[in-house]
Amino acid sequence: MPVALITFDFDPLLRLGDGLAVRWQTVALAIVIAIVLLIAALIGRRAGLRADDLLFIAVGIVPGAVVAGRLGYGIQHLDVFGADPGALLDPARGGLELASGVLGGALTGTVVTSLLGAPVGRWAHAAGLPLLLALGAGKLTMVLGGSGQGLPTDGPQATAYTGAGPWGSLAPDLPSIPAQTYEGVATLAFTVLVVSLLALGAFRGRDGRLLLLAIAGWAFIRAAVSLTWRDPVVLGPFAVGGALAVAVGLTALIGFAVVSAAGVRRARVGRDVGP
Repeated sequence: MPVALITFDFDPLLRLGDGLAVRWQTVALAIVIAIVLLIAALIGRRAGLRADDLLFIAVGIVPGAVVAGRLGYGIQHLDVFGADPGALLDPARGGLELASGVLGGALTGTVVTSLLGAPVGRWAHAAGLPLLLALGAGKLTMVLGGSGQGLPTDGPQATAYTGAGPWGSLAPDLPSIPAQTYEGVATLAFTVLVVSLLALGAFRGRDGRLLLLAIAGWAFIRAAVSLTWRDPVVLGPFAVGGALAVAVGLTALIGFAVVSAAGVRRARVGRDVGP
């Protein structure tokens, strides 16, 4: 058996006593979410947006993310849920598919923003960077639980998990590609690129294109990393999750093009009307 370059040997559970324990991965993810919400609030405040709207929007994101994420998970495991679709309503069976969940959350968040009478484009602009931070840092928290390990490898990047666990991947002690780390680091690197674009004056219109670019960029990163997953290939080089990520990325790009075209039309009408 190949030897992993990096071997993790620690207790993935924070033991609070009396049989009560919580995964370090869960603790880290909660911290990431709290920090991201704080950053979103600060960005919104600087843009003159209402802080209380953020709370309603954040709550509104949840049902869309859960429903779409669950449907995506059903598609990902169609061999199981195809025979028993009602099992999708059982939260104890399986989890959520991330790419479809992000798209669903963005849609319901947009609906809630509109119902509040808040400026949809400006809130979507404010949400772009926090979303990328949440996706990148959130993916890195999986390292603490041994989740998201990729294909076995004897390469220098191999990681493995030893000890009693419980770990989030099958055969955690098998040296494997750290797919979760690849996705997290690449997403954070993309975040730096987006920040650079903002520093150069991009997206001054604050019309929501920043959020669409964030979703598209992350989705294509996820699709690329999915080539290292352990999931079976079903469409071209992609597993179901990778194919869903491509679909979400293309959807976001179409939305980006539509919003850009609308902005061009508004600018043209403004010039025609004149002062």
